[in-house]
Amino acid sequence: MDRMLTVVEAAERFGTSPRFVRRLITERRIAFSKIGRHVRMSASDVDAFIRAGRVEPWARQVIPRSD
Repeated sequence: MDRMLTVVEAAERFGTSPRFVRRLITERRIAFSKIGRHVRMSASDVDAFIRAGRVEPWARQVIPRSD
């Protein structure tokens, strides 16, 4: 079974504040589970969210100069 993270642990994994993670939860932009009044996110869901937001760098194109 995948490890369940608290909001604070998820924020550390994101490198952000817990407030940002709570906003993701409120906007339902990340999967989460409610256990009683506690909110938990699976580590794989957090990692998938990070991967989904990855932007690859552009390949630099060399444009020949016409002098």
